[in-house]
Amino acid sequence: MDTAATEFTFRDAVDDDVDALVALIESAYRGDTSRAGWTTEADILHGQRTDPDGVLAVIKAPDSRLLTVERQGRIVACCQLEHRGGHAYFGMFAVSPTVQGTGLGGTVMAEAERQARENWGVTEMHMTVISVREDLIAWYERRGYRRTGRMTPFPYGDERFGIPQRDDLQFELLVKELG
Repeated sequence: MDTAATEFTFRDAVDDDVDALVALIESAYRGDTSRAGWTTEADILHGQRTDPDGVLAVIKAPDSRLLTVERQGRIVACCQLEHRGGHAYFGMFAVSPTVQGTGLGGTVMAEAERQARENWGVTEMHMTVISVREDLIAWYERRGYRRTGRMTPFPYGDERFGIPQRDDLQFELLVKELG
């Protein structure tokens, strides 16, 4: 039996979750706290990953939801799902460093894909990943995502996305066919 399915509760985020979600996302990617997990971006980006306004915008946006995962009343994971016509966009994915490596990330991704397929009838999931994050891209590839080679520039100079520590950052589009 999948212990993640019985141990965790999935629900849509609400306004009152914003501060906890910002703290979760920051802990998974930025600063020394993020180094406890394997998804850290601390060596390539300083500053913030998101802010309360950005999280609230995802919660409030039409055709968007922020899937939140709780364990014993504490938010431990989240991801954004956005309906974009024939596909869904998967973003703002974070798993607390304290539970990374337990299989929760794969469980969250599978649930997000299931919900996008069933609720919106989409046939593809899209996401963008910083192209130098080879370990993270490999993790997504093991879950059926493929690299497209389609790149978009990193928003250098916009500190809402962090302070780059290198000059070769860009986003690559990854795509998965949803069966």
